[in-house]
Amino acid sequence: MAHLYRGEIHRMKLWRERLDRTSNWAVTLIAAILTYAFSGASRPHPVILVGVVMVTVFLVIEARRYRGYDMWRSRVRMLQRNVFAYSLDPSQGIEDPDWRPRLSKDYREPRTKISYEEAIAHRLRRVYLPLFTVLLAAWLFRTVVTPGTQPWPASASIGMMSGMLVTGVVATFYLVLVAITFRPRVWQATGELRRSDVGAWDDIE
Repeated sequence: MAHLYRGEIHRMKLWRERLDRTSNWAVTLIAAILTYAFSGASRPHPVILVGVVMVTVFLVIEARRYRGYDMWRSRVRMLQRNVFAYSLDPSQGIEDPDWRPRLSKDYREPRTKISYEEAIAHRLRRVYLPLFTVLLAAWLFRTVVTPGTQPWPASASIGMMSGMLVTGVVATFYLVLVAITFRPRVWQATGELRRSDVGAWDDIE
């Protein structure tokens, strides 16, 4: 069981690193796009929206990786709760009496434990919503605060698309992001730490 646990920890660590790698790509891309967009007054504002599209692609990729990461983390948490926690303090009993059949079934038929939408919500809360906010602030600054030769909303136009239409599309996209991030839901991710879970250790008598 100890070797099994060590193997699951190693696999979970590898998937954790894959998540971090995608986030690093997104941050690097944003830095490059903002550097280009603000390097001169004549730079077109749509390049920032291209950054929004690319970061969305990274978000979708990372959500898929997060679902895989949660598979291995759920096994680690099952072993921690029902093997090691019980070994350290048997007086608390076993949290899940059916953990052995459940773990055995998961090894026979591995399946993802969370939906794509929940995975996207997790990554938005942890990483991507602040990144999207930075891009939105940069786009608003280029089109509203420093619009150039045309005032807003004309400054937000792209080709044949009017500035109001572009602004409406951007606003709708960000409203969808906020709805996915903060929609009330029952979280299925196993062992996920949230702000409400953070606190001091209880005194043990």
